[in-house]
Amino acid sequence: MERDDVIEYSLDAHHSEEAGKKIRAKIWKVTALLTAVTIIEVALGAMIKQGSGAWPFVKWSFIIMTLLKAGYIVMVFMHLGDERKVMRYVILVPYFLFMLYLIYIALVEALAISGALQTYGS
Repeated sequence: MERDDVIEYSLDAHHSEEAGKKIRAKIWKVTALLTAVTIIEVALGAMIKQGSGAWPFVKWSFIIMTLLKAGYIVMVFMHLGDERKVMRYVILVPYFLFMLYLIYIALVEALAISGALQTYGS
């Protein structure tokens, strides 16, 4: 028995070869950009040691680049970039504020634990 309520969207793709080329070019651009940012993150982590004076810069750059990558992924793969500007802000601004809040909590707790370990460890 064949169901009539199931729609096969892959059979309903009506775009030209030119449109397909644009879509594939966009996918390659997104892949290249995300790969480049990831390579920068890995290179920073590999070249700069944790004890150096530049390590706080590395940590903050990781946080910023990760948030930017997450926002870019949401804009492209979840098609938020195709929405109106107000809709983008309604979704992304609370997301970024919440992420900054979670990062703040993690850093404050890490400093508190570090201080407690130094106090009780000595």
